[in-house]
Amino acid sequence: MSRVTNDSIIQTVEELLKDGETVTLSKVAQKLNITHPALYKHFKNKDELWTAVLINWFNSEVFQKIVPTTTDTDAKVVLKDWLWQFVNLKRQIANTDARMFALNTKYIDERPFVLRDMLQDSYAKINTIMGYDPQNNLKAEAIMSAFAVFTAPSFKETWNSPDYEERFNAIWTLIEPSL
Repeated sequence: MSRVTNDSIIQTVEELLKDGETVTLSKVAQKLNITHPALYKHFKNKDELWTAVLINWFNSEVFQKIVPTTTDTDAKVVLKDWLWQFVNLKRQIANTDARMFALNTKYIDERPFVLRDMLQDSYAKINTIMGYDPQNNLKAEAIMSAFAVFTAPSFKETWNSPDYEERFNAIWTLIEPSL
């Protein structure tokens, strides 16, 4: 039997989800060949486990899939491209993976402090692109907040509207001078 780690638990939950199974702590423990209480050595409760699973999922399905599509060296152009990809990946997930989108909404987006923690890599990326102080995420958080209409689940019904890109560009035009 291999050693059980936080990563192996997260991977097991992801496998169960991909198989379309209902995920319970008992089922995760059984799959790992450990006792249900042994899971609590790694995660203090089910919410903490789900948060870890969904942050891992977000990083692999959104954050790590953003690749530069512009060769422009203007930081504002690079940032706009990065944000456009970010909001489109979130929209794509809402349209193609309703189960994971719903889980993400339940365990991450409805917990503002967890969401803020999850977005730390995004804030760091914005700070890098724009040359902002890497120790201060206030500007990066403000930029992400400006685009909340494209990322917050309560707006998902508007993400397939014909004016989606026009609305994105309107927000960009509003904030771009202050960057």
